[in-house]
Amino acid sequence: METKRVVAIGGGTGLSTLLRGLKRYVQHPAASPTDTSGCDPAPCRIAHLSAVVTVTDDGGSSGRLRDDLNMLPPGDIRNCMTALSEDEHMLARLFQYRFPGAKDSHDLAGHSFGNLFLAALTDLTGDFAQAVQMASQIIAARGHIYPATTSDVRLSAEMDDGTIVHGETNITGSKRSIRELRLHPADAAPLPQTLEAIATADLVTLGPGSLYTSLVTNLLVCGIPEALAQTRATRVFVCNLMTQANESLGLTASQHLEKIFDHAHGERIFDFALINSAPISSKVLEQYAREGQKPIEADLDRIRQLGVVPVTGNFAFEGDVLRHDYDTVAATLLDLKRTD
Repeated sequence: METKRVVAIGGGTGLSTLLRGLKRYVQHPAASPTDTSGCDPAPCRIAHLSAVVTVTDDGGSSGRLRDDLNMLPPGDIRNCMTALSEDEHMLARLFQYRFPGAKDSHDLAGHSFGNLFLAALTDLTGDFAQAVQMASQIIAARGHIYPATTSDVRLSAEMDDGTIVHGETNITGSKRSIRELRLHPADAAPLPQTLEAIATADLVTLGPGSLYTSLVTNLLVCGIPEALAQTRATRVFVCNLMTQANESLGLTASQHLEKIFDHAHGERIFDFALINSAPISSKVLEQYAREGQKPIEADLDRIRQLGVVPVTGNFAFEGDVLRHDYDTVAATLLDLKRTD
């Protein structure tokens, strides 16, 4: 069976959830290169898996390490490392462990072990991107993880009332809707490995994740929208299941695409949009309705007018919280192929 080179772009829990599905098609690091049964499920369908992760978080443990140690925020990358690890259950317990106590009571209080692990490797190597690669080797990750940029980037947003809000934590905490997201410095550059991975990919995904603070942030890095426009890969937008307060309340699936295109300088960067069309239980709907959230409307005709082919199906999994069914999403993604 033909294997693919896959690049998944995003951040937050959305990207790590998707990676859990994709990694099952990547050969175990210890397996022989000729052993095509070294995947779960077999056969192996991904020859090379890369994750491009946003680095704009400025809150919690990540924000404190960013301010105290002058390093990039490790939280989203830590989650992706956990998702791609061989022994995810044990590593998740270790990496997500937070030292007890109020954050002002002692220096370790509130920090996660995984963030401190990356902080230590960054100090040893003197380079955050190198630290991430070294950490991935230590945990036998089934993929490569790249920060979207190694510049010390910050966010600002123009809200729907014209005010400017600075910092990701303040943006997500605002009661206003985002009109435009901006990256500072505006000329932040990606890693060369990221552009190479996109250029040589067979499949590139963006999403799921918070529309602005997990997805658009990556497209504000110089060169990434252009790389997505030029690649011969199949490019897929994985749409969120529900709208999100402040980021996407009231937006349909096509409007998500329009917001992304606007921030990608109008570049045509998607061939397909993966959209859940299955009903969600009334219990879950009631839970999300308390925050004003509802399922994203699949306005398929408008999506087609944007030059994007909608792919619908049952992509939702209802557990403690609503998440994408990563096994179904991954299998569907690997079957897509552009025809132009």
